[in-house]
Parts: sequence; C-alpha cells; structure tokens
Amino acid sequence: MQQVSLAGKMVALLDMIKFSHTIFAFPFALMGMILAALTSGQGPTFGQIFWICVAMVGARSGAMGLNRIIDARIDAANPRTADRPIPTGRVSMLEAWAFVLVAFALMLLAAWMLNPLCFKLAPIALFFLFLYSWCKRFTALAHIVLGICLAAAPIGAWIALRGDVGWQVAALGLAVLLWVAGFDIFYALQDLEFDRQAGLHSIPVKLGPEKAIQLVRWLHIGMVILLLTLLSVPGLGLIYFVGVLIVTGLLVYEHLLVRPDDLSRLDAAFFNMNGYISVTIFLFTLTDALV
Repeated sequence: MQQVSLAGKMVALLDMIKFSHTIFAFPFALMGMILAALTSGQGPTFGQIFWICVAMVGARSGAMGLNRIIDARIDAANPRTADRPIPTGRVSMLEAWAFVLVAFALMLLAAWMLNPLCFKLAPIALFFLFLYSWCKRFTALAHIVLGICLAAAPIGAWIALRGDVGWQVAALGLAVLLWVAGFDIFYALQDLEFDRQAGLHSIPVKLGPEKAIQLVRWLHIGMVILLLTLLSVPGLGLIYFVGVLIVTGLLVYEHLLVRPDDLSRLDAAFFNMNGYISVTIFLFTLTDALV
C-alpha cells in the first residue's frame, strides 16, 4: 500500500509541473550546446552534457512548482485549472515547497559544477523564474517574461561550454523568446473571460483575441528570421535550412488551428505543434552538425 501511495504521489508531482512540457525548452538547450561546440571547435564532455541536463530539468521543475504554489488560489477559482494537484489536495503545500527547493538546489549544484560564470548568473535566472509567477497580477508582459525564462536554456548551455555569450546564441535565445511568448499568448486565450473577471493581465485581455492572434503571427515570423541568421554558423547548411522550413510549416499549421471564435483545437496547437517544433529544429541542427 505504501509503495502505491508513493507512486501516486510522484505522478501527482509530475502532473503538478507538467513534466511532459519539458520538451519545449530542453531541445533548445541542447541546440545551444551544439552551437557552442560548432563555434569553438570543441565538443562537450559527458560531464558537461550531464550537468546541463540536470540544470535544465531542475530549473524548469522548480519554476513550474513555484508557479503552481503562487497561483494555487487562482487555479482553485478557475474551472479549467481547479483539478490541478494543489487545489485538489493531491499535493500539499509542504510537499510542493519541498519539491521546489530540491529542484532549485539541483539547478544551483549543476551551475556550480559547470563553470564559475554559470554559477554567478544562476541567481539572475532564479529572479526571472520567480518574477514570472507574479507578472499576470500587474502586467500583460508576463508572456515576454516567460520567453526570457525559456530563452535562458540555450544561452545557459552555451555559457556552460564556452564561458561567454556570442551573437549566435543570443539570436537563438531571442528566437526562443518570441516563440514562447507567442504560444503562451495562444494558451492565454482559453482563460480570457476568467482573467478579465479576476483582474489578471494578459495580451488577450489587453488587446482582445483577434489582435492577440495577429501579434503572435509577427512574433513567430521574427522567430523564423532569427533561426535563418544561424545559417552563417560554420557547420550549419542545407540540412539545417530544411529544418527551419519544416518548423515554418508547423508554425503555419499551428496558426490555422487557432481562431478567435474556435479554441477547440488549442491543446493540439499548444502541445503537439510546439513539441514537434522544438524537437524538429534540434534534430536537424544535430544532424547537420554531425554530417
């Protein structure tokens, strides 16, 4: 009985942080590592790869757990999120806090193991992770702050290998920022009426659904342009370019799924398409670098 209870608790904790959504940022962290290797001419060690993965999982898990803690009352009041683990009691506040502290401790340990610059910059990353959870209470720019948080994934991986910041990873980080801000605006469309009634801020609340969707189009166009600038990186060529074309097609399809008067396919646009996008660009980047 105790073993089943423990397994159930682990499932609830993973559900709390939506662990499956790690697929959004994780491939871009690895892509930042590839760019660092291509520009420096030196591949990562097994230890560097391991600690980059630990840092990535720790940062994202801690951030999602913190967000669920801070938003517990809002989640309980929103019919769409009322069945999440904390509002339903499947995860207690004490358990959630313990999980968050362990996750962030792993992130800091990984940063310390990678290099001094990673460790010095870790508190800045923690600041933005904490800031995002409060943003919706006072600004519609919460989507941008979330983009900054996920943009740190490739930039952090680059710094782990090179100990500096180059324009190549800055372009990739900005591409991730625009992409994440865009799909988070899409995601916020389903809470438009609740956010208005609760006094919460978002781009859909501020601009309305039609203009919000138009803004997402421009953000994703900017993402594609930034990805194309990386063609100048030694080692990236035709295969990478094909990957960008496929990503562009996936973005177009994502936008076809989301309409102001029909959000029934929003989950497919949010999870399926964005998961395909991150994995696709990583695999084509990796393939081109290896070939």
